[in-house]
Amino acid sequence: MEALLGKTLQELQDIAESVGLPRFAGKQLAQWLYVKRVSSFDGMSNISLQGRAALAAQYTIGRTAPVREAVSADGTRKYLFRLSTGEYIETVYIPESERATLCVSTQAGCKMGCRFCMTGTLGFHGHLQAADILNQILYFDDLTNVVFMGEGEPMDNPDNVLRSLHILTADYGCAWSPKRITVSTVGIPAMKRFLDESECHLAISMHNPFPKERTEIMPAEKLFSIAEVVALLKQYDWTHQRRVSFEYICWHGVNDSVEHEKALVRLLRGLPCRVNLIRFHAGVDRTFPASDEQRMIQMRDSLTSKGLTTTIRTSRGEDISAACGMLVAEQQA
Repeated sequence: MEALLGKTLQELQDIAESVGLPRFAGKQLAQWLYVKRVSSFDGMSNISLQGRAALAAQYTIGRTAPVREAVSADGTRKYLFRLSTGEYIETVYIPESERATLCVSTQAGCKMGCRFCMTGTLGFHGHLQAADILNQILYFDDLTNVVFMGEGEPMDNPDNVLRSLHILTADYGCAWSPKRITVSTVGIPAMKRFLDESECHLAISMHNPFPKERTEIMPAEKLFSIAEVVALLKQYDWTHQRRVSFEYICWHGVNDSVEHEKALVRLLRGLPCRVNLIRFHAGVDRTFPASDEQRMIQMRDSLTSKGLTTTIRTSRGEDISAACGMLVAEQQA
C-alpha cells in the first residue's frame, strides 16, 4: 500500500476527502505525520475511528525502524534501513557537542561510478521515495542538521529529494530552516532544478579542478564538467541565505600539488564559497594514497591566504565504515 509519509498538505487534504473525512483533516494528518511523528493510525486521536480505519485500509504510515545499528568509538552511529522494495540503505548519525547531524541516503546504490566511493560498487538499485528519505530523518528527535550525502546522487532523484526538502521546510511539515539542510552532488544538469526550487545549502563533490584528471576518477565530468558547474553557480546569489561549498578529498601526489591549488583558485574566483578538504578513507580503489596531515594543513592555509576559505573536515565513523565514501548497504537483515 502507498505511504502517507511524503505527501504534501494538498495531497493529504485530498486523501482525507477521499475516505470521507472533512478536508481540514488533511492538516491534522500532516501534524500527526511530521510534527507528532506517529507510527500508527491508532495514535491519531483527533481523527474518528471510522476515518482511521478507512485510511488504514488504503494506506500505511510509512514509518519503519532501522534493522541494524553500528556504533563507532567516536560516537558516530550507522543505521541500516530496509526499504519497502526490499533493498537496504545506510544512514549515519553524527553527534557533536551542540549539534547532531544526520547523513541521509537518496538512492539504493549509485549510478555515478566515482572510483574512490564504495557506494558505487553496489551499482544502482533504485530511487528512494520521499517517504524513504523522510523516514530516515523522522527516526531521530534531536537533529540540528541534515546532509544529503549518503548513498546515491541526490540530483539523480530530483522529484523525491525536492519533495522531501519541501516537507522538511514547510510550515505544515517539519518547519525546518533551509539553513539546517545541505544537499550534495557530483554536479549534473538536474542541479539547476534544485537551485531554482530550493533554498537549502549545496555541496559540490569536486576532488580535482583539472577536467582530464577529474574524468579519470569521476565519470560524471563527461556529462557536466566542473567548469560548467561553476559557471552555473555563478548565475545565482550566494551572499544571503544559502551557501555553496566544494568537497575535496586529498590524495598524495594526485590532487594536492601547488598546481592544483592554483587551478582551484582560478576556477572558483568570483564565487562566494568554501572548500572542505577531506581525508581519504581507502575503499575500492587503493591506488591513490591519502595526503598526510601536514600537507593538508599547508593546502588549507595556502588556499585561505589566496582568498579561498578552506577548512579540513573532521573525520568521523571510519571504524564502522561510516565515513565519507564508505557506505555500502550489503548487509541483509
